[in-house]
Amino acid sequence: MGCKEKEREKDYDFDKCDFENCVCDILRDIKAAQDEVAGDNCCDYGCKQSIDDLVGGAMGGNGRDTIPVILYCEGTCKPFKGFGGKRCEDDFNNFDVKESFFFRVKDVDDDCCATLELLLSPETGSDCGCECPAEQETRDLSATGICITVDLKCFCHVTCLPAISAL
Repeated sequence: MGCKEKEREKDYDFDKCDFENCVCDILRDIKAAQDEVAGDNCCDYGCKQSIDDLVGGAMGGNGRDTIPVILYCEGTCKPFKGFGGKRCEDDFNNFDVKESFFFRVKDVDDDCCATLELLLSPETGSDCGCECPAEQETRDLSATGICITVDLKCFCHVTCLPAISAL
């Protein structure tokens, strides 16, 4: 529903509508209304809960060291698949290219450029051939040492998975 439709709503205060982002305004209003009815409704899983688990919230002291994230590209809203390579152990002149939808945040600078490490399951191998994150094996995700640099301004959504031990 955009601002024009909200104007037609009898009980809605049209003067509050921010013409730049009415969807945001509506979602704020929905959140406030839900809180009035049901109180604070925290999510069971999401970024806040993953961070709490990692730093000792509900399950503290559990050896977790990583919050796997999935990023979604701005414009397409498709999950981002990163590619990176490392030298093959048996042949110094060849590279083993890996791909993944799952990342560990290594660094974020002041310009929103991030260094992300590809996370892979031992069952995935060097090429998952996946079209979406749900198809990629997630059992025992682990750090690969393969990092990529991305501009975070190119993404419109992030999904945080539950904290794991990946190192």
